[in-house]
Amino acid sequence: MTKTAERTTGTVEETQDQHSGRPARRRRILLMAVVGITLLGLVALVLAGGIFNQAPTAEPEPTMTAIQIIPLIILVVMFVVATKWPLNIGVMGLVASFGVGYFMLGMTDKEILADFPANIVITIIGVTYFFSMAQRNGTIDIIVQTCARLVRGKTLLLPWVFFLMAAALTALGTFSPAAVALLAPAAIGLAYESRIHPVLMGAFIINGAHAGGFSPLSVAGVLVHDIAVKNGFPISQGALFTASFAINLILSVLTVVLFALLGKLRDGDGQHADLETAATGRPHGQQVLTLALIGALLVCALGFHMPIGFVALSAGLLLALVNIKEHRTFIGGVSWSTVLLVAGMITYVSLLQHVGVIDTLAEQALALGAPLLVALVLCYVIGVGSAFASSTALLTAFIPLAGPLLATSSLSASGTVAALAIAATVVDVSPFSTDGALVVANAREDDRQRVYKQLMMYAGGVVLAAPALAWALLVPTGIM
Repeated sequence: MTKTAERTTGTVEETQDQHSGRPARRRRILLMAVVGITLLGLVALVLAGGIFNQAPTAEPEPTMTAIQIIPLIILVVMFVVATKWPLNIGVMGLVASFGVGYFMLGMTDKEILADFPANIVITIIGVTYFFSMAQRNGTIDIIVQTCARLVRGKTLLLPWVFFLMAAALTALGTFSPAAVALLAPAAIGLAYESRIHPVLMGAFIINGAHAGGFSPLSVAGVLVHDIAVKNGFPISQGALFTASFAINLILSVLTVVLFALLGKLRDGDGQHADLETAATGRPHGQQVLTLALIGALLVCALGFHMPIGFVALSAGLLLALVNIKEHRTFIGGVSWSTVLLVAGMITYVSLLQHVGVIDTLAEQALALGAPLLVALVLCYVIGVGSAFASSTALLTAFIPLAGPLLATSSLSASGTVAALAIAATVVDVSPFSTDGALVVANAREDDRQRVYKQLMMYAGGVVLAAPALAWALLVPTGIM
């Protein structure tokens, strides 16, 4: 009996090694391709003025100096390292800011940290602190299970229910990966139980999380708005949220159509997965208080325009006082990795702006002409890169590039920034991203490889179509 178990375990481990090796090889190949395309694109931007503009002009085309090229190369290396190894790119950004600022530019520590995003850091800490407590005390579970019970007998409505729940969570300030992590276990389990394709359900959760991800209350929405304002082209937060919700809704409808055409709306033979479906009672104690605080959070932030970070910290502190014994575990729920990522990347990109890297790259891109084409290329570069790297990091690096483009063209600031932001996030259905990996991780063990392959195929289609869709609907139309 023991030998049989050992042989079985060995076979499973060998199979898992083979399966894990293939994705690793594919990822390395795709990574090298993306890095190669990125480097070629940077070279093209640097040399484009000299190649395509041979006629004499009143002013010479801007060229990059060594003091600009070296920090730019460091940025590319940071993205490659963070993609290949589990290192926080924000930590690398802070270290690089010190190295470049102190040793190359002779800046003091106060000058290096002059553009440190304190307001965004407070927002991240506040919302993750509060919603980690809402998760731990069972409030999120009550919301999920209540919504799931509302569609009993109409199982094809389940993906839409989870789409809306994910959108609501991120619109209130929950991070996209956190929302997916909260909903995926119940959603994928219900998908198997209801014979809904798990990839379809996973795509709806991720699309929903992105649909609400740029609300005025969300960290991503605040981040994009603040970067745009800082670079001199303020955008409408309401328009950004509406555009993100609409395009993710369109993608979800197209996903249903695609799965219907492929005959994949129903999946499996109706076997039930292990899923706890016990009915939950009414909210009580801390859960009632948490629901009331969520309502108060909405009123304060939307009605009185109070800073969401401080309001969320205040609500979290009130919950902590009610349950003082678990306060340390609540502090552990703060997304410190995201704090480091955003703070480090914004600080380093601000340094690049200080030495003129962003302006020079933007001027070289504009020398190619056709602002609409430049905007489309930026959408695809940020979309392909986000399938492998951090969407937040890429947003902080690419949105400043839109400044000179918008200043010298009639393109809509809100539409162009929204297209870039949406192109950077919708591709997170990739199994190489956190959101996609969470969907694969919650699939049944004997079905995980199939879900991985089909999710990767679906993500490939999204990478090809979504940036063009966002660009076509938001940039040339001038609808925003």
